[in-house]
Amino acid sequence: MNTTKGDSFEEALAKNIVIVFLGIIIIFINGILVVTFFKNSIFQSDPRYILYIHLVMNDMLMIFLSVTLFVLTYIWPFVNVSVCCTILIIGTTTTGNTPLNLAAMAVERYIAVCKPLHHTQICTVRRTYILICLIWSAGFIPVLADVIIVIATQPLTIFNTYIVCYIINIYNTKYHVDKTVVIQVLYMSVVWIALIFTYIRVLLTAKKASTDSSAKKAQSTILLHGIQLLLCMLSYLTPVLDMILIPFFPAHRTKISFFNYLLTNIIPRLLSPLIYGMRDQKFVKHVRSCFSCKQIIVKVEPT
Repeated sequence: MNTTKGDSFEEALAKNIVIVFLGIIIIFINGILVVTFFKNSIFQSDPRYILYIHLVMNDMLMIFLSVTLFVLTYIWPFVNVSVCCTILIIGTTTTGNTPLNLAAMAVERYIAVCKPLHHTQICTVRRTYILICLIWSAGFIPVLADVIIVIATQPLTIFNTYIVCYIINIYNTKYHVDKTVVIQVLYMSVVWIALIFTYIRVLLTAKKASTDSSAKKAQSTILLHGIQLLLCMLSYLTPVLDMILIPFFPAHRTKISFFNYLLTNIIPRLLSPLIYGMRDQKFVKHVRSCFSCKQIIVKVEPT
């Protein structure tokens, strides 16, 4: 195992075991939710669950690419720039999809509670899949802009070279920094406005109909969207935390980067299925029915 990051062999091995183990757990738990979704047609006709399972599958892809990239930096540190760009394009797009998907889920709950008579007309299965395509488009456009900036500012021969596959090693111009700041502020503003607006409207509806349990449940669900969004936004703090902590503890640079990565990228995805899937009694019921051992008792009556 290559230790070009400055880690000892034992430390590098321990880090990779922890990351791969947590990645397998997350993909396994999310895989159970995906199987449950596709084995029960009742979920496939509900926009709420379609958006949720899209979030789950998006996180599975993101975790797979993130863990793969983490391990590659140790066992095969120098990667062709074209391959690295491909991994970063998909990984960055899935990361950007998460907050947009959370906003879409919050708006769907708002329509279900505040405009129940129009919910079935507005939130159809077809429109939900169109919305998912728009989410992927919105997540892909900033990543495409990064690649265009590289093509415009660097010779094309850069795609034949080999580098350590970090996003900062490829997207390292002032234009990339400016674009990232503008896009993140724009996207996060839209998402937070959507969450705050839907939460307030659902809160007012819940107060008017104090006996309506669905409104109160939607209120708590949107609040959880906000918590999940905060967890996802931790990934934006990784470079900030590195800049703050590493100067004070330069001897522990690799340890700080590792724990920041663990805290801001892995743990939030581990909590996501627990926040949503395990909280939904309807989903939990079908998970148990799909994966529990069923005992069939046949009673034979004499003729």
